[in-house]
Amino acid sequence: MEKFYAYLDRMKFIKRWQLMRSTREENIMEHSHSVAVLAHALCAIENSVFGGSVDCEKAVFYALYHEVGEVMTGDLPTPIKYFNANIHGEYEKLEQLAVEKIAGTLPDGLRGEIAPYLSPDKSAPEYRFVKAADKLSAYIKCLEELRSGNNEFTNAEKTIKDALCGMNMRAVDYFFEHFIPAFSLTLDELEGL
Repeated sequence: MEKFYAYLDRMKFIKRWQLMRSTREENIMEHSHSVAVLAHALCAIENSVFGGSVDCEKAVFYALYHEVGEVMTGDLPTPIKYFNANIHGEYEKLEQLAVEKIAGTLPDGLRGEIAPYLSPDKSAPEYRFVKAADKLSAYIKCLEELRSGNNEFTNAEKTIKDALCGMNMRAVDYFFEHFIPAFSLTLDELEGL
């Protein structure tokens, strides 16, 4: 019996933003989809607009699987995860052990095809785009919550925006200039009604 995809299916049960009151809950499965779409967007912008050579496919696969370990560890809230270097380091080790256990459930014939995306090369340029997309997804969640009148996300929105600006990535700047404004529109405004 192969368990890998059953583990992945459980991503829908792991909630994000646990320390904050949200108007709409978000799970790591939908978050991973968002990060994959945004990673693809950032890589496409880098390549098409700025003449870069980032491997979009690799970035999308990294993004799809970037939260897999949380099926076993849960989503440790950012303030706790980064409280100090020791906690962060130990949590990274715990997540890596979870990823290895889940990867171990892949049949031998698939492991070589899928496992490299479960533990990405953090020095790869694509990984940087996934990290930016991860933050961008969180930023968009903050905008959604603020648009719904939930001021609980005011500080998170500012902190995440500052972190994104601090990444000094032209694809992120381009996304902010060209795409972020539309996230404040209603469906009727998007439709041009």
